[in-house]
Amino acid sequence: MQLYRDDGVVLRTQKLGEADRIITILARKTGRVRAVAKGVRRTKSRFGARLEPFTHVDLMLYPGRSLDVITQAEVIRPYGAALTPDYPRYTAGVAMLETAERFTPEDKEPSLRQFLLLVGGLRALGETARDPRLVLDAYLLRSLSVAGYAPALEECARCGTRGRLPAFAIPAGGMVCGSCRPHGAAAPGAGTVALMAALLQGDWDSADSSERRHQVECSGLVAAYLQWHLEHSIRSLRHVERV
Repeated sequence: MQLYRDDGVVLRTQKLGEADRIITILARKTGRVRAVAKGVRRTKSRFGARLEPFTHVDLMLYPGRSLDVITQAEVIRPYGAALTPDYPRYTAGVAMLETAERFTPEDKEPSLRQFLLLVGGLRALGETARDPRLVLDAYLLRSLSVAGYAPALEECARCGTRGRLPAFAIPAGGMVCGSCRPHGAAAPGAGTVALMAALLQGDWDSADSSERRHQVECSGLVAAYLQWHLEHSIRSLRHVERV
């Protein structure tokens, strides 16, 4: 079988047998790949430590019947080194990895934009002093946008009306006008909506200077909106803390 080469971020690992692991990777060209790393749990393994979550690795693999097999792994950047000692950053990073896997449900379906978003998100978590929850919320909103689920923030998600939009309706797809407002819709503050827009657009000056109450409200809306569209809870979000 013909070997192939790709680079990707390790999303998670699972034990297999006595010495092997199944490695789930979001790869640049191939998309989500599940591959076996043979013997990595042995103390003398050549590349066991290189295949840990958060690690950006360059891989050589060959296709298998159900799982590919990793034959070589070289570290490009170990993002986990900066995240593991910092609990808020670590938990935000775990939520990113889980979200990336949920947004790439099909094996070997290329998803370059999701891959680049993940790398950028992990880099921002580990290399900037920004609030990790703000970085996470920006990543979640942009991942939703890439998947086609960007929330409507400047016009009614139902009728397209611009102007005063008093409510955020998750099933409708974002902000809605008074006429389209369904029962039970949230009523976020103007600062919260502005923060969501800033995170989507990468306006970090506005995001960093936002009030804490708007950050908390934004996080709640983003988490609920994400899990609605994924039709699945992101378990790691419950562990995310704001410093």
